[in-house]
Amino acid sequence: MTGIAKEYAQALYMLSAENDKTDEFLQHISLIGDIIRENPDYLKLVDSPALLLSERLSLIESAFCNAVNEHIVSFLQLMCENGHIKFLPECIDEFSILARTAQNCTQAMVYYAQPLSDSQKAALNQKLEKLTKKSVEAFYIEDKSLIGGVKIDIDGKTLDGSISGRLNKIKGVINK
Repeated sequence: MTGIAKEYAQALYMLSAENDKTDEFLQHISLIGDIIRENPDYLKLVDSPALLLSERLSLIESAFCNAVNEHIVSFLQLMCENGHIKFLPECIDEFSILARTAQNCTQAMVYYAQPLSDSQKAALNQKLEKLTKKSVEAFYIEDKSLIGGVKIDIDGKTLDGSISGRLNKIKGVINK
């Protein structure tokens, strides 16, 4: 995470908090993140020196003016004006962390080899909430390389209960 992205995210978070619109900003900034992931060339376009700055700002205005809060549109234009729009994906990630932390929420990426039942997901979510003392939003991703078990990334930590993780630990002990 670059310092530039963090600074922009903190500024956007302060703006959202001052206007008591953190939930709305989080929803809107997440929408922009989804759009950018689906259209990765968009950032290259609005960062391109081949276009006049006024054209790039107009592209941002026309793309987002009816979809997101006007402060967010201005924020995106400011990033573009300062030549920092390329840091937008990192800024979105950092803003999401700040907003969820303030709401006492966090996200977990749960990697699994075999699909989990709804009851297993509920039990896992409950354990994660107890562990973090936060509300947890879990995202489940299949990863056959785990062989079995689960690996969880949450709050910058990795909890590895996978078979491949255990085998790697054993390999490390043997190789010492």
